[in-house]
Amino acid sequence: MEYNFRQLERKWQDHWVKTGAYKVSNNSTKPKCYVLDMFPYPSGAGLHVGHPLGFIASDIYARYKRLKGFNVLHPMGYDAFGLPAEQYAIETGQHPAVTTEANIRTFRQQLDNIGFSFDWEREINTSDPSYYKWTQHIFLQLYGSWYNRHAAKAENIETLIRIFEQEGNIHQECPGDRSLRFSADTWNNWTYEEQQQALMEYRLAYLAYAEVNWCPVLGTVLANDEVINGVSERGGHPVIKKKMRQWFLRITEYADRLLEGLETVQFSDAMKDMQRNWIGKSQGAEIKFNVAGSLENIVVYTTRPDTIFGVDFMVVAPEHELVDAITTDAQSQAVSDYREYVQSRSERERMAEVKQITGCFTGAYAVNPFDGRQIPIWISEYVLAGYGTGAIMAVPCGDARDFGFARHFNIPITNIIGDAFNGEEANATKDAILQNSGFLNGKPMREAMDIVAEKIEQLGIGKRQINYKMRDAGFSRQRYWGEPFPIVFRNGVPEALDVSELPLELPHVENYRPGEEGEGPLANVTEWVNLPSEPGTSLKRETNTMPGYAGSSWYFLRYMDPNNAETFCDRKVSDYWGQVDLYIGGTEHAVGHLLYSRLWTKVLFDLGLIGFDEPYKKLVNQGMIGGSSRLVYRVRGTNQFVSAGLRDQYETDELHVDVNIVDGVELDTEAFRQWRTDYANAQFILENGKYICGTQLEKMSKRLFNTVNPDMVVEKFGADTFRMYEMFLGPIEQSKPWETKGIEGVHRFLKKVWRLFYDENKGLVVKDEAPTAEEMKSLHKAIRKIDEDSERLSFNTAVSAFMVCANELTDQKCHKKAVLEQLLVLLTPYAPHMSEELWAAIGNSGSILDAAFPVFEAKYVAESTKEYPVSVNGKLRTTINISLDVEQAEAEQIALGNEVVQKWLEGKTPKKIIFVKGKMINVVV
Repeated sequence: MEYNFRQLERKWQDHWVKTGAYKVSNNSTKPKCYVLDMFPYPSGAGLHVGHPLGFIASDIYARYKRLKGFNVLHPMGYDAFGLPAEQYAIETGQHPAVTTEANIRTFRQQLDNIGFSFDWEREINTSDPSYYKWTQHIFLQLYGSWYNRHAAKAENIETLIRIFEQEGNIHQECPGDRSLRFSADTWNNWTYEEQQQALMEYRLAYLAYAEVNWCPVLGTVLANDEVINGVSERGGHPVIKKKMRQWFLRITEYADRLLEGLETVQFSDAMKDMQRNWIGKSQGAEIKFNVAGSLENIVVYTTRPDTIFGVDFMVVAPEHELVDAITTDAQSQAVSDYREYVQSRSERERMAEVKQITGCFTGAYAVNPFDGRQIPIWISEYVLAGYGTGAIMAVPCGDARDFGFARHFNIPITNIIGDAFNGEEANATKDAILQNSGFLNGKPMREAMDIVAEKIEQLGIGKRQINYKMRDAGFSRQRYWGEPFPIVFRNGVPEALDVSELPLELPHVENYRPGEEGEGPLANVTEWVNLPSEPGTSLKRETNTMPGYAGSSWYFLRYMDPNNAETFCDRKVSDYWGQVDLYIGGTEHAVGHLLYSRLWTKVLFDLGLIGFDEPYKKLVNQGMIGGSSRLVYRVRGTNQFVSAGLRDQYETDELHVDVNIVDGVELDTEAFRQWRTDYANAQFILENGKYICGTQLEKMSKRLFNTVNPDMVVEKFGADTFRMYEMFLGPIEQSKPWETKGIEGVHRFLKKVWRLFYDENKGLVVKDEAPTAEEMKSLHKAIRKIDEDSERLSFNTAVSAFMVCANELTDQKCHKKAVLEQLLVLLTPYAPHMSEELWAAIGNSGSILDAAFPVFEAKYVAESTKEYPVSVNGKLRTTINISLDVEQAEAEQIALGNEVVQKWLEGKTPKKIIFVKGKMINVVV
């Protein structure tokens, strides 16, 4: 019987569905294991072979843990809201709900073909109202909470109101506006609107005005990466900065806890560093500089207060509120022109640009509080209003960017670090002895940091300060395809909807143009926006929608309890499943998604809605599977294509060709002619009768024609082969190229396993006979290796171990049931279809999915003999395998009976025989 993988894979996939093989219970006495993938965005292109890499790894681990006796949660769903679906809808004239539904069907079919162990009864879709009802609900938890810095946790906003009623905010520094101070009397005499405005400065989800990229021609707000050199990526239209009302999440309040939490989770060091760098915690001081001839002052934040005497100029963000107040009449036009230029630049461009130095002098001067020196105040695009205080003190001798700025604008540079500054480049040392630094002269820089910090606090011109590079997370999108905010504005004051009014469903629209002032397309649905209200009252809905990361910040919780209509997840259920034990996904979500998900988890924990404050116990970032592109070479100006080995003889243009019509590197020339109409009459210059393509490793992309559909691979080689080959390519964390030709080796391995059970002529050849010691040794070597490798996700070396074992058992002509059924259980996570088929074929009842993982027994791999070196008169002459239990007399007898030893004895009688057990034998003549 041959290995008919197509038939048996369909058979078992149908069987697993009918029997509910992967249904998971929330009530079990088994230990739990939660295995999760970063769920996919269902694009119209479907999956290519690079996408399932992480899914296969998680599936193997989930199946492995099930065999080890765990109750395993391994769910799947779709991250279905977001800009790509809306853009696709605009391009194709279809509603995003329609395209999303169609794309999900395609994804589901492709995933099912690979044989994953997902519990599909827990499937979620973030664009389904029954799901985003709870996204809206959790948003309201954020909106209805504030961060109590004294308790270091989120609390209901009602607790803050009670504090304000009794003592104002004297003990509760305002995170939104640090200058806000009020007494209990003030609070109690404020109007409702004024109270709500103050509360908004504390809420974890809050409204504020922020600058966005507004394109008047397109009539829409653009993301930073959609703006290039001041124009829209689409169409090249001018983009300006515009202030609009936006929702934000006050993630900055959780900065320290987000840093501390990294010490409790198993993320890679690189991943932790990415998170730490994004948060960007630094310790320094805020220092106030008076503006000469003015009542104004500029507050700067610096991590290097020790360099205060080296400040040669100040740089203020062009958007800073003080710019208008301090700019002199003489510089007014220049400053205005420069600010107009900066308006056209995206934040990303402003931060990334290092070669281009731009700026404008305001005409104003700041006064150094320690020596009275007047310092010119400039504006420049490299300082952003949202970072720190929006102003910096520039020390050119110690900072490369400041040095370049000073050189460019001919600003004199003060040397405060002596020989450590060569005048040609800045030196950011902290180990120099200070010079030209007033009362700090002769002090080491590290020591001076504390001296200056104490001094500014004594003088009342500053204070020690901890700052974070991370800013509050923008949570508004001027788009259609996203969760509507469960907020209404009563006379402009936001109010939360009652939970009973959720979900607030997304209304159907026919066009996706933005509102007149750049609001989202919902602004055009006036009957939805404007709600019935009493005379004199305006009641309007929010027209922005939530970003794509809203639904993905908490989805791991909904998988636990997906059909609960009363809450997002029952507390008993979340207490049972707890943290995700293994989370697998790409590094492209390494910062944003993880930080937001960690934030939401901490807030829900603080509010007592779940019992853990880190969502993911262990994170693994899988590498990418790159495309191995195929290239053809067209002779310039002709319709002739020359084979790669002959291309140097012609002038050619290099073109990408569909990898699916290339066998290895040999092009199917007839398929090429049929591939595209402009190649229908192609002619070929062959080498040795073949057209050989060039190769190039690149990102897998439809544009490069190097994507491979997993359906095609599964159809040709089977799902089990596909699964094992993806793992065999290399360590899961590493990126590697796909090479369809290489899959044949894995397919041959599975055929070899099949032949241990079936002979093509004799049929089933498995016997109930006792295994030999060598067969048991091969099996238990594999058990130990595959168990260890599966636990630590070293799936590529586990596949190698399977191959070694199959080769050994084949050489041993092993057809023993006692060995082979254990091999099948080992193989189940990797090749579940074949394993299930052969398990049943050899007479086992029940599913192999419920078998127990084999237990390694050391006795089967323990060595019973030792290869002894045997010397004659101290010179090594041969080696002999002797039992480890041998004693002196028997060892002597064996050595003297050896032909090589007899030859070197030349008939003489040994004087003595030295035998060191376990080490050596020396015959002395």
